[in-house]
Amino acid sequence: MKAAVFHGPNELKLQEVRKPEINEDEVLVKVNASAVCGTDVRIFEGKKTKGVRIPSIIGHELVGTIVEVGLEVKDFSKGDRVAVMPVIPCRNCYYCLNGRENVCANRTAIGYEFDGGFAEYVRIPTAALEAGNLVRIPAHLSFEQAVVTEPLACCINGQRKASVKMGDVVVIIGGGPIGLMHVQLAKIAGARSVVLSEPIEHRRDKATLAGADVTVNPLTESLENIVLSQSDGLGADVVIMAIGVPSLVNQCATLLKKGGTLSLFAGFTNGAMSEIDPNVIHYNEININGTSSLTRADYHKSLSLITTGQINTDVLTTTGYTLEDIEKAIMDVKNGNGMKSVITQ
Repeated sequence: MKAAVFHGPNELKLQEVRKPEINEDEVLVKVNASAVCGTDVRIFEGKKTKGVRIPSIIGHELVGTIVEVGLEVKDFSKGDRVAVMPVIPCRNCYYCLNGRENVCANRTAIGYEFDGGFAEYVRIPTAALEAGNLVRIPAHLSFEQAVVTEPLACCINGQRKASVKMGDVVVIIGGGPIGLMHVQLAKIAGARSVVLSEPIEHRRDKATLAGADVTVNPLTESLENIVLSQSDGLGADVVIMAIGVPSLVNQCATLLKKGGTLSLFAGFTNGAMSEIDPNVIHYNEININGTSSLTRADYHKSLSLITTGQINTDVLTTTGYTLEDIEKAIMDVKNGNGMKSVITQ
């Protein structure tokens, strides 16, 4: 089969590799669509290394069709259209047993420990099937729509941790696909005003289509003044950083009203540091939290929102890529030329 094999920083080669073989407890999925995540960009650049094997096939956002079924597999059949939850929890560690399976101490993942979706076929291991990590896609849902289920599930986890609620003023930093997912989820949660900050014009236009009440070019406009005007002079209830820029953390904290919450949603480069004024935290009683990955429950909620048409997936993706275009797909995400690059086969 064809696969984009990661050999190290800035080295991703389209190769002919051996098609995966499955055992009696596994299934083989033909990848119909996979998508490029910001994490894939950081892996490609060598900025994320934890859990990444060299050489390996990366790509953890994928959907497809089952083409082979192990003899002992009872719940799936050849021809089933399926979505793949990449993170496989152990279900036994302290975190799994206390509602935080997304940060499972023993978690494994498709696209990391197991070869991922930047290939024609992917093996779904026994552990994933046992944990319920394979989910059928409704017949009316296209693969291009379903492929964003995983990142949207991560955003659902982030919104829950940030406690976005009815009547809130929510500020989202970054108008990429993750930012636009947060826009839509904040509106679904009942936010009265969603302000999105993004310097790239076409992304601001997409944010308006996604439901943002105000879009801001931070290079030419005062984000602080706009936030104050939207919040009766108080500041935002929630600020979500959908870009991993450490130098913006302190500025984002100052946009909050007293008692507000700053969500460090985006991943940051390993070793990156940020300075923050502790008095902003202390005197304004703000909360700062992080969020990582998703739970299986988040994934099901995400798929339900997409299936029922509550999420506009068209504004989140840029289609038309193939495996032959994989490096361009990654670089377009890095440079903001489009939205989430979707590779179809």
